[in-house]
Amino acid sequence: MKKSAFLLFALSCFAATAQTKLLSIEEAVLKGRTTLAPARLNQLMWVTGADMYSYIVKAGDQEKLVRGNVTTTAVDTLLSADELSKAVYNADAVAPAFKTFPAITWVSPKSFRIVHNHTVFLYDVEGKKCYLINKFLKDAENTDFETTSNAMAFTIQNNLFVYYSDQSVSQTSSNDNKGIVSGQAVHRNEFGIVKGTFWSPKGRYMAFYRMDETMVDQYPIMDLSKKPAGEELIRYPMAGKTSHQVKIGVLESSSKTVIDLKTGLPSDQYLTNVAWSPDERFVYVAVLNREQNYLKLNEYSAETGDFIRTLFEEKSSKYVEPEHPMLWVKNHDDQFIWQSEQDGYNHLYLYNKSGKLMRQLTKGPWVVTDVLAFDEKGEHVFIQATKESPIERHIYKVNLGNGKITRISAAVAGTHTALISSSGKYLIDSYSSTAIPRNIDLLSADGKPVRNILTAKNPLADYKMPELSIFTIKAADGVTDLYCRMIKPVDFNAQKKYPVLVYLYGGPHLQLVNNTFIGGADLWLVYMAQQGYVVFTVDNRGSLNRGRDFEQATHLRLGTNEMADQLKGVEFLKTQGFVDTARMGVYGWSFGGFLTTTLMTRNPGTFKTAVAGGPVIDWSMYEVMYTERYMSTPQENKKGYDEANLLNYVSNLKGKLMLIHGTSDDVVVWQHSLKYLDECVKKGVLVDYLVYPGHKHNVLGPDRVHLMKKITQYFNEHL
Repeated sequence: MKKSAFLLFALSCFAATAQTKLLSIEEAVLKGRTTLAPARLNQLMWVTGADMYSYIVKAGDQEKLVRGNVTTTAVDTLLSADELSKAVYNADAVAPAFKTFPAITWVSPKSFRIVHNHTVFLYDVEGKKCYLINKFLKDAENTDFETTSNAMAFTIQNNLFVYYSDQSVSQTSSNDNKGIVSGQAVHRNEFGIVKGTFWSPKGRYMAFYRMDETMVDQYPIMDLSKKPAGEELIRYPMAGKTSHQVKIGVLESSSKTVIDLKTGLPSDQYLTNVAWSPDERFVYVAVLNREQNYLKLNEYSAETGDFIRTLFEEKSSKYVEPEHPMLWVKNHDDQFIWQSEQDGYNHLYLYNKSGKLMRQLTKGPWVVTDVLAFDEKGEHVFIQATKESPIERHIYKVNLGNGKITRISAAVAGTHTALISSSGKYLIDSYSSTAIPRNIDLLSADGKPVRNILTAKNPLADYKMPELSIFTIKAADGVTDLYCRMIKPVDFNAQKKYPVLVYLYGGPHLQLVNNTFIGGADLWLVYMAQQGYVVFTVDNRGSLNRGRDFEQATHLRLGTNEMADQLKGVEFLKTQGFVDTARMGVYGWSFGGFLTTTLMTRNPGTFKTAVAGGPVIDWSMYEVMYTERYMSTPQENKKGYDEANLLNYVSNLKGKLMLIHGTSDDVVVWQHSLKYLDECVKKGVLVDYLVYPGHKHNVLGPDRVHLMKKITQYFNEHL
């Protein structure tokens, strides 16, 4: 998509209207994801084994499961939540009733599975009867159901259990030492790791993580609810210090024996992206060194744990970040797809089972953001990608034989997501843009429309809305385009001067500006525009979905190039005649809190007022896996750590700065802002400080209204 230097498009549904209703702060904070969000279809999914789809509707005080078919416009009601509740009770008399539908998983066109009251049930749609297929303990966490054998893996505290449908049990660990953890996500959820158990395709085996944290420093998280206050000790490996050690165990279901994969040394390497071979004979692990610049995709025997071979390697002068396990091609058990940024953008590569590259499937200055499914024969793979624009997502079909890419999603600018039917013949295209709250369309696999399933109304139609625009400016390198979002005040008058609120994040793995409803903005930002602020955001270099070089531009110097790009945003704002350059504020959380404080002290005087929530202050106190990827270790990159350490710039502070932190933060620990506050006291620098007792890294729930009221008040009083 051709990009102009400035205005790309305006939010038509946000154009000023005759409406006079304004958001309350409670609405902006609490209803932005519920009643003031575009309507959606709850639990929309394809029915396994059929070209039918289902979702939940609400009728009065009841929820009902309905099912549609691609061949007809009719939608059939299958049953209500009350009817399902009664069926569950008939199968298990101790099961409490429910009025809302639990999460369902279709097993076949005739049955679906639910989990309720620590019990797994199968509901027969035709017979209208429920069957109990497994039970597990009420304290269970990290549950993982195996569909062939109906086994349930779960953890209780630090130990891993498997309950089988024949009532037999495997306890893979029985560690009294809480520092040895089985069956949970490891490496602090980096590298795409979201769970700790991995069933083989037919359930004969289960691979699982076993993490030894006993060598990692314990860190106290304060419990202020006790009298006197107590502490919870967590293992928190800080950059440059001893990290935990991980192994991968394999449970054989029939014998209930466990062996370990022989992944070798060093013990602090990262074991990521666990996958199984289709025949269940081998386990594949992406093994990454602690320096994170050398990856090996290794094959291990599931029976003995022996190392078999390395399929291929990836190296980088900066870092390699594997986030997706290998994906075996449907109906082609000798081929798999691997995602990699080795050519500068995240793309798909087709390998044979020996690790020989057959072809690069996708290529170009754009990013594959998701791999969705294969078609019925395994000849095509469906993907989501940024091929049209970095701020949009569209759905494509890629031919595995020749790499031909065909766009499938509707030819409508915006952000598209898709669900692919099990036959691969149809897809549900759900999309929104700055002009479209949400549309859900049923399409054939060649992109031909079948019918519209939902056209959501504008939930903000009754409100007086500001004008929103998305455009580009040049980064500090003078070459790279940066995407910006601006929301102007309601009743905007170009002859007036308005205060500015810059909202930012700026770190890895997040993109704030995109072509979705409200342009990706939080509803509180719209509220602030209604209060008379120009609200501005720019995604600087280092943020997500712009390719390897864009993301790695901050390597070894976190905060420096990000700050330079944010200052380019400030330069742009200063050219706008309606901006009051003496009344500019900035707000961010987490990495955004770090960047906010960086701007206030490494470029003092630019902003009059700032709020920094949960800020990283000293990267040597942040976790190993994340920090060392971008900064190496404090021992190897002392200059970079010193340059980024905000304790070194306290004396530079000009203007008003409020730091906010949750006392139970286990991500950016409380010590960061406390050390900053201590340094401010020592240097005689006045700073405002607010804590939220008992909250972790984010302030959620009803307390979030208090948080946003306080932030709003702070800008109102000091800008």
